[in-house]
Amino acid sequence: MLNSVAILALPGLAPFEFGLLWEVFGIDRREHGGPHFDVRIVTAEPGLVPTNAGYSLHIENDLSAAADCDLVAVPAARIAPVDERYLEVIRQAEARGAWLLSVCSGAFALAQAGVLDGRRSTTHWMYAERLQREHPATTVDPDVLYVDDRRVITGAGTAAGIDACLHLVRQELGAAATAAIARRMIVPPHRDGGQSQYISPVDIATRSDDLAVICEWMLDHLDAELSVDELARKAHLSTRTFARRFRAELGTSPAAWLNRQRLLRAQELLERSDLTIEQIARHCGFGSSAVLRHHFARSLQTTPQSYRRAFGQQLRA
Repeated sequence: MLNSVAILALPGLAPFEFGLLWEVFGIDRREHGGPHFDVRIVTAEPGLVPTNAGYSLHIENDLSAAADCDLVAVPAARIAPVDERYLEVIRQAEARGAWLLSVCSGAFALAQAGVLDGRRSTTHWMYAERLQREHPATTVDPDVLYVDDRRVITGAGTAAGIDACLHLVRQELGAAATAAIARRMIVPPHRDGGQSQYISPVDIATRSDDLAVICEWMLDHLDAELSVDELARKAHLSTRTFARRFRAELGTSPAAWLNRQRLLRAQELLERSDLTIEQIARHCGFGSSAVLRHHFARSLQTTPQSYRRAFGQQLRA
């Protein structure tokens, strides 16, 4: 269970990425049905820690406060050799089975600690080539929002760090807790990690609200058989044009987006309802419990029954 979080305040940290870690993990959201975490901001030399924005933050905790945390998070910071004391905190976290998460250039600290060796990773696309060159033991994917590889999560640039954090909350606490945080932050509760870091320009004739209408309609009809051809006709576009514009605006295919929404709806129903697994499968458009189990195993590495035991009981408690 994710209860305690240590945020490493490295010299030269980026205030925005540092702030988003605090926004996700540092605010008590129990009043609105969300979680509360014990967050500790730690640094090697307590006192004023310079940022890359020309001002300093006053940090009171030294690195010993991270010793028993369930998550050690590293915000973006100036790319430079990292003090060995921070690297040892990262190594110890991996050794005890804690989660590790980096945002943007924070991946370089994880790489210097050696925890990315043999793992997939990502960082801001501007730094991906450098990360791969300087740390060839990791496999860097420059085209995704985040990578989760065996309890080490690396997020891409800036806002993708929010997606990485919410992914972790979802893994540990479920969809309802994640949605409570996302509502307060006014961000989507889920963007799949495989989406592109940046989206190509859309034809000037395409308006975002056109696809928004289609997406809303899809969410209202998850239980129906929705083919790309049918969606294209509803959008008054050819199938090929619809698929191209959908990917350009949302960073993924219509089928992949729809499947992900169905899975999210199934998670919510498993947490919040007493419907049977078979009923949930039909309600979400999977057709049968066997198909639902297949998607849970492939995407979440668990079963619907196990998910309900873990998160449904927790919600009712």
